[in-house]
Parts: sequence; structure tokens; C-alpha cells
Amino acid sequence: MKDPRPNGAPSTSQRWWPPVMLDSEWVSAHLEDFDVYHLHFGFDAQSPEQLTELINALKRHNKPLVYTVHDLRNPHQTDPAAHAAALDVIVPAADQLITLTPGAAQAIRRRWNRTATVLPHPHVVDLPRLGLARAPREGFRVGVHAKSLRPNMSILPVVRVLAEAVAALTDGELIVNIHREVTDPAATAYAPHVMQALAELADHGLLELRVQEYFDDEKLWDYLTSLDLSVLPYTFGTHSGWLEACHDLGTAVAAPDCGFYAEQRPCLTYGHNQQAGLNEGSLREAVQTAYENRPASRATAKYRIGERAQLAAAHRALYSSVLQ
Repeated sequence: MKDPRPNGAPSTSQRWWPPVMLDSEWVSAHLEDFDVYHLHFGFDAQSPEQLTELINALKRHNKPLVYTVHDLRNPHQTDPAAHAAALDVIVPAADQLITLTPGAAQAIRRRWNRTATVLPHPHVVDLPRLGLARAPREGFRVGVHAKSLRPNMSILPVVRVLAEAVAALTDGELIVNIHREVTDPAATAYAPHVMQALAELADHGLLELRVQEYFDDEKLWDYLTSLDLSVLPYTFGTHSGWLEACHDLGTAVAAPDCGFYAEQRPCLTYGHNQQAGLNEGSLREAVQTAYENRPASRATAKYRIGERAQLAAAHRALYSSVLQ
């Protein structure tokens, strides 16, 4: 079911809003439209009380709740308390839980004494694009996408190490992309100190700085395919759709040791988390390993098609179980 727009929201708007389907009144008004309520994302703005109202409405009308636990820690929130409070409402109440990795399932069992079915994330890139061969290219290109400086990103320490590590490679090139709103004084993402530091590194020839608008899907796939290594500069998180896209396209990933990225798909790991900070040596080692071990692991269209069929069957079985 497509998420309905709130009253008054323009049809062309790209702005995020709390999904209407999270409203308990929506549940009561659409009982004939669904059999199972499957929650993934979107409840960032909901209070525990609002989530409790939603769950009570589902229980009142005998509508089972399935929740896929993508994030044990919300990468968009600096303070973990709000997401933790939401999970404390949703996870105990769900009729069935799904998550993407064994490590996340173990964390769920420790925290809530609940069992989560582990199902991998399906392909992110469309199958026709997934099957295209990568164009041959000279050199070794490393990319960091700073986006809009999401709260779980620590950009400058990572980029400074990468600038030195990539410069030491005979044919190395470092690209740093960042959204234009980081340069806009009126935007919440405005960070002039970050832009100044990146510009200084660019002026010294240590990286290419690209200030841009948000990528659409095709531009994002083009960008990822242009890289030999994509470095995720996260200090906290759980799983990554970006990593899945890189796996689809054959771009190596260096992921931090926080969360469960290393269990999700084949990738390189370096030390980077809120507790210990950045392990510079491990990041340099990841770059060197990616440089020496090209090409990267890549999903095949045949494998992803088979995986998607298995995931669909697993979801159907799980939905059937909660409807009995």
C-alpha cells in the first residue's frame, strides 16, 4: 500500500513527513485495506504515547504487527533516547520481528528477550542496472559521501586520514561529495567549519570536493560505479542500504566497526565508533587492502533474483503465521 499524503501536502513535495499510516485513526478507518501491519521506518517523530495508541488500535481490531528492526540506533538522531523509547514500545508489542543480521538479532534477544527472524536486505539497485558490466577505468578512486552531515557521521577525521593514505598511492584519487545545504546559512545542515577544512584539503590537491544537490537513483548508481572504494564515515548505526547498493554495483566498501555492517555484506572494516573514536591505522589498512585486492565482490543478478524469491517466500510464511 502506498503511503497517503497528509492533508495539504503538495504532490511534488520531497519533504519528509510522519506517515499518515502511523495514526491510530488511520488504522480504524482502513480496516478493510490491510491484513498485516508491517513497520520498517518513519516513526522518528512519534512519541511513545502515540506509538502505544497505534499498537492499541491494531490489537483492538486484531491486526497483527510485524516490525523489521533496521536500526537499533537511529543514524539521524544525536541523542539515542528517543529511538530507544520508541523501540521499547514497538519491539515487545510486535507479533513478529525481523532483522537483517545475526548480530542485530542477538542484540534484540539480549535487550528485550525477543526472537527476530534474520532475513537479508534485498537488492537496492534495479535488476537491469545491476547486471551491467563496470566500464574499465584507470586509477583507484576512493569516495566519501558526506551527504548533509548526518548526526552519525564524523567526516573530517576520516577524510584527513584518507587524504594522506590515498596520496601515497601511485594512482590514487579521493572524491568528497557533500550536499549544497551544508553551505547554506539558512539550512539546519550549515557547517562552514567543515566546508573550510574540506576546501583547504582540496586547495592542496589532496581531494576533489564536489558540492551538489541530492542524487536521484540513476545519478547515485553512476556515482557509486565510478568509485573503487566507498568509505562510510559513521560513528554509530546498525545496517546500511548504501552498502547494499555498493554490493549490487561492485564497489568495495570500508565500513566502521560499529553496528553490524560487516555481517550484512562482504566489506572491509575499520575502527570507528563513538566510544573509541577513529583507529587511523585500520582505515589506512582498509584502503591499502582495497587497492591491492581489486576488483571488489559483487552480487550477480541471478543471485539477487533468487534471494528476492526466497525473501518473498519467507515473508509470506511469516505473514501467514501471524494471521492464524
